[in-house]
Formats: sequence, C-alpha cells, structure tokens
Amino acid sequence: MKTWQKSLIITLITLTIGGIYLFSVWKQRQNPGAIGRNDASQTLSKDDLVVMRAFFPAHFEDLQRLEGATVWMKNGYTMPYYPYAGGHVEFGRRVGLIPVAQRLEVKKIVKAAVPPKEDDGVGHGSRQAFAVFALPGGTGLFATPIGSMEGDREAYYADLLFFYDDPHGIYDYWPKDVWAAIDAHQVKQGMSELQTRMAIGQKMHADGNKEGDRTVTYDQDGKHWTITYVKDRATTILTTARSE
Repeated sequence: MKTWQKSLIITLITLTIGGIYLFSVWKQRQNPGAIGRNDASQTLSKDDLVVMRAFFPAHFEDLQRLEGATVWMKNGYTMPYYPYAGGHVEFGRRVGLIPVAQRLEVKKIVKAAVPPKEDDGVGHGSRQAFAVFALPGGTGLFATPIGSMEGDREAYYADLLFFYDDPHGIYDYWPKDVWAAIDAHQVKQGMSELQTRMAIGQKMHADGNKEGDRTVTYDQDGKHWTITYVKDRATTILTTARSE
C-alpha cells in the first residue's frame, strides 16, 4: 500500500470518529431532559479542572528551556538526588528523596552515565539526563534524573516530575490549614487523596480502585502511613515510624 493511501485511510478514520462524536453531542443537546441532570459521574471538582503547564520534551535540547527556571517537585518522595560538584554527579553520596512541592532552582541540564548498580527510578540507557539544581537558601548544587537516552531513543519525564508553577497558586482555593499540613509533610483528617499525595508523596498502595473511598498505604521515605478515605476525606490516619 502506497504512503498516500495509508494517509487517506488514517484521515477517513479520524473524520469518522470525529463525526460520531459530534453527532452524539448534538443528540444530547436536543434532549432537554439531559440538561441539569444530577449525574455524579459527570460532576467535576475544582481539582479536576486545574490546568497545568507542560511542554512535552522529546529531545535533550528541549530540556534546556528549564535552565534558569524554578520548578516544584510533583512526584514527591520517589526521585533521589545527589551532590553535583566539579561537573560530576556524585552517585556514591545519595542525599535522599525530594519531597513533594519542594522548590528547585534549576541551574543546568546535563548528561551522565549511571553506575549499573544505582537504582534511581529511571531507566539507565547509555546515559541519563539530570536537572542540576539549588535548594532555596542553600549553597550547594544537586542533581536528580529526569530522563534517559539509548542510541536514537530518548525518554524524558520533566512534565510528570515537576510543577512549572507554584502549587500554592495552582491550588490557591485549598484552605490555609490544609496547606500548612502539606508544607509540614503531614496529613490531617478531612484531607482529600490529592491533598495527601501533595503532603507525603506518590509512593502508595491502595486496596481499591475508587479514589476517595478506599484505604491507602503510603511510604514517605521509610515512614508508613495508612489512611482510610470516605467521600474523598481522610477519616482514619495511622502512622508507623521508620525502624532504626
């Protein structure tokens, strides 16, 4: 099959799907009974409507737009960071895991080969891409992995790892006491699952698939939380301290 024929088929499929969608929307709008129905499955919260910036980096050069930018960690307590000195990532001196909503002042983007035994949460490839950053008020530099490359294959995760705007502004309608708990990396009764993840991270295991009505266990860099949610509000909070 020639290239133009393949393109024509893809175009026809796209137009067909689009036509079906537009017809279904038109039919719904012709039915006055559908307007104002109390359909909980279609109710969106403010959190659902939040729009976050993303730039979909495909190549290493795309990441360089982060140099000089301020970002905030989104995927908290999952990504390790290391000292960066003399133009090298010091893998043997892992500092810890970056907390959620931690502000990072990105200085530059670099490539580095990772020791085979080092598990930093990103596929090694031949080299990895690292964001070199400073912490507010700090003097040293650190590095955390944000992607990898192997031959002509590249995979970058900056959009998944970072907020490009201060989350305090993104979720500025959350109550002050909730933000106080989040900033202290604590959980209080009444917090939602999203608010909890903002406080203690993404490393979690749930006993069900319905967010907001289940029990979830979190690992906050060795400290364990078991939290039960009812109607997306934390009702029971149990913690287990890190064993020495």
